[in-house]
Amino acid sequence: MTVFHVAKNTNYTVMSNHHLRNRELSLKAKGLLSQMLSLPEKWDYTLQGLTYINREQIDAIRQAVYELEQAGYIVRTRERDSRGRLRGAEYTIYEEPQLSSDLPMLEKPSSENPMLEKPTLDNPTQ
Repeated sequence: MTVFHVAKNTNYTVMSNHHLRNRELSLKAKGLLSQMLSLPEKWDYTLQGLTYINREQIDAIRQAVYELEQAGYIVRTRERDSRGRLRGAEYTIYEEPQLSSDLPMLEKPSSENPMLEKPTLDNPTQ
């Protein structure tokens, strides 16, 4: 039987195991999130910056970031300039998924029969 031992002496990262045990995430997304959580706070977290330190191309990094965004581990907010034009995006990285607050809250439908403004006729030919 093969046994693997992990030797941690220096330069290691402490992070939540939540994303590592999330079966809904691809291995690529798990690895990218682990890497992002291990980087210093002042790191260049742009797609180009992440591409620079990885072998994958920018499209693969973009796809993994999108997957993490859909799962709630990354939250994107759009920035606008003084004229209201989109200037860029700001990403916040979390160790555990955040609930999306972007979705509109739906009201409970009433159980009563709705009143129509113009009732339809039973026999439209008359």
